[in-house]
Amino acid sequence: MSALPLATAEACDANVHLILNGELRALQPIFQIYGRRQVFSGPIVTLKVFEDNVLIREFLEERGNGRVLVVDGGGSMRCAILGGNPVQQAQNNGWAGIVVNGCIRDVDEINGCDIGVRALGSHPMKANKKGFGERHAAVNIAGTRICDGEWLYADSDGILISRTEISI
Repeated sequence: MSALPLATAEACDANVHLILNGELRALQPIFQIYGRRQVFSGPIVTLKVFEDNVLIREFLEERGNGRVLVVDGGGSMRCAILGGNPVQQAQNNGWAGIVVNGCIRDVDEINGCDIGVRALGSHPMKANKKGFGERHAAVNIAGTRICDGEWLYADSDGILISRTEISI
């Protein structure tokens, strides 16, 4: 029998000491919820890109092993850096979720996938394909610094980042 998913509100209530010392942080509530999996968590892999999705696609072609891809897209609202095909591939490759500081497209297709996706919004225009970006770099998203290897917990109440895996 698998464990119940960690509720972010309960995690905050039970770990005040981690919040006070900065080991547990909440992202500002700027993200829209997409995908069929509203609750997801896992170790973080970070990526920094701007209006380019080549590196995103490359990451999602790898085995996810329950990880969460956190993409700092610079908050761009001028194009989508993630679409339905890579999300479908991420689902098939075992990624738990994807958080995008930017836009997505193919929303209906993404909403049919059994994966958690958070993004600022949707946009019909596609991204560039030049392959520029930084893998495994610390990123600053929604008021929080996020590092490769930290843990992400997401549900309908919000998104938490923890230096280590937590439980309540």
